[in-house]
Parts: sequence; C-alpha cells; structure tokens
Amino acid sequence: MSVSEEIKRLHELHQAGALSDEEFAAAKARLLDKEAPSGISNDITRLRRSQSDRWLGGVCGGLGQITGVEAWIWRLLFVLFVLTFGFGLAIYILLWIFVPEEN
Repeated sequence: MSVSEEIKRLHELHQAGALSDEEFAAAKARLLDKEAPSGISNDITRLRRSQSDRWLGGVCGGLGQITGVEAWIWRLLFVLFVLTFGFGLAIYILLWIFVPEEN
C-alpha cells in the first residue's frame, strides 16, 4: 500500500469518527516520518565539501562521506563523465560553487 493510500485510509477513519484529531495527526506524522526517504533528501542537505579528503574542491571527498563510497570512485566517475559525455566538469564546478565547505 502506498503512502497516499494509507493517508487516504487514515482520513476515512478520521471522518468516520474512529480516530480523534490528535490520533489522526499522530498517525499521519508517524506514517510520513517512516516513509520519508532517509537516503537522498537528507544526505543532500548534509552534503559538504571535504577539507581533509580533497584534491581540488573537496566535492568527491564530501560525496564519499555521505554515500559511504570511496572518494576515488567518485573522482573516477567524474573523469569518466568528462571523457565520455563532457558534462562531468560542469557538474563538478557547480557542486564546487554551491556546496558549502564543512566546518
């Protein structure tokens, strides 16, 4: 059952009087917290350029820290994107500009 279907079901129970306002709000919050993607969205907000694992701007070191993938693999991916598609350098530069450094 998808999140929207579960919320719809909770709303139906609330409308039928089976759930109070507080119970409905608490159940909806638990459902949304449980189903929130903890990987990508939270990791993107935690993304910082590394000061300790850096060659140029620290972008690959920061990506390595939040994903658990070694920084050299990220560096290799950026080089492969530069050589094959040509846009790896642009992505790296944009990340270098817009991702803040770690404190």
